[in-house]
Amino acid sequence: MFIGHLGAGFAAKSVDKKISLGTLFLASQFIDLLWPILLLLGLESVKIESGDTVVTPLNFISYPISHSMLGVIFWGILFGIVYYLGKKNLRGSILLGALVFSHWLLDLLTHRPDLQLFPWSDYKVGLGLWNSFLGTVIVEGLIFALGVFIFYKVCNLQSKSKIILFWSLVIFLAAVYVMNLFGPPPPSEEPIAIVGLSQWLLIA
Repeated sequence: MFIGHLGAGFAAKSVDKKISLGTLFLASQFIDLLWPILLLLGLESVKIESGDTVVTPLNFISYPISHSMLGVIFWGILFGIVYYLGKKNLRGSILLGALVFSHWLLDLLTHRPDLQLFPWSDYKVGLGLWNSFLGTVIVEGLIFALGVFIFYKVCNLQSKSKIILFWSLVIFLAAVYVMNLFGPPPPSEEPIAIVGLSQWLLIA
């Protein structure tokens, strides 16, 4: 749901124009940015199993800190508080906290039942959209396209340079998504964490 999450970030600009797109992206992807750190620390785990779902070979064994529902609520509240302390923008802090939690809701749509409600619970949920390649591409593509459309209309970009920069970003993100869909699976678990950490550079 990479571009789906970013689509939510694009769309959120309509709620508070004062928040930078980078900050919106950071909130929408925050738990996926946190996850590789926890992987490297050995606090969460993943395995490469080809065919685990049609879309991804990753079998998410355990990620209660970053991806349980309660965990994501905690990270959303924390993100909102930190933003409020820095910017004194209550509307923006609520928006960013909600955007962090939106990540879990979108993951609920795509993941097979591997998302815990609570870190200590064995009960897992997931609607399994990733079991349909076409369905995944359509749904994620529509969310991304809608977010891009909303952002473009709200921001009313005027200068040619800003328009070129905007569409270059959109094309780049779409290209990354396509390469991720059709690229080979990672050779081992460690590169997954390293690639995940590289998202920090993209968001920054």
